[in-house]
Amino acid sequence: MTDLILASASPRRIEMLKNVGISFTVIPSKIEESAVSEKQPSKFVSECARLKAMEISERYPDKWVLSADTIVVINSEILGKPRDVRDAVRMLKKLSGRRHRVISAFCLVKKTEGKSIVECVETEVKFKILTEREITGYVATGEPLDKAGSYGIQGIGSFLVKEIRGSYTNVVGLPLAEVIDHLIDLNVAKPFEVQCPT
Repeated sequence: MTDLILASASPRRIEMLKNVGISFTVIPSKIEESAVSEKQPSKFVSECARLKAMEISERYPDKWVLSADTIVVINSEILGKPRDVRDAVRMLKKLSGRRHRVISAFCLVKKTEGKSIVECVETEVKFKILTEREITGYVATGEPLDKAGSYGIQGIGSFLVKEIRGSYTNVVGLPLAEVIDHLIDLNVAKPFEVQCPT
């Protein structure tokens, strides 16, 4: 087992970390968002990430555990993953032509060292005005059904996005620059270094 555990089965988070050469073991947390009662968005998503990391850290106290959670917020309403097709359609109609915030929180913890870091990153996204046909067609692809806010910016859902202010990887589900900075500072892991030809 590597020194770093990713407490998430998200294909997007796994791919992003692999792409920069980080070695890790995947052990998904079983914590559900329904376990968190906090209503303020940044506190809610931070607590979700913290609980996920702590659950895995209890089992592997001598390893660094990285967890993350992502939500979409419009006005003060938190949009998590849709319950079903109808809920996905509702969310996309709400986001159509409007700006919203994507908030991702991540937690790094190692129980034996008593160290824990929780950080939130926020990105502003603006959608184009969506037609009924675009919404139903996109939902029919199945892509929105396992994603916060019912869209994936890195996939088919890229056509929905008119403007983005802030971290792109944050919208995908993991603010990579911030995570890597902490991994390096903690001497947990390092991204690969590209060697320039001489």
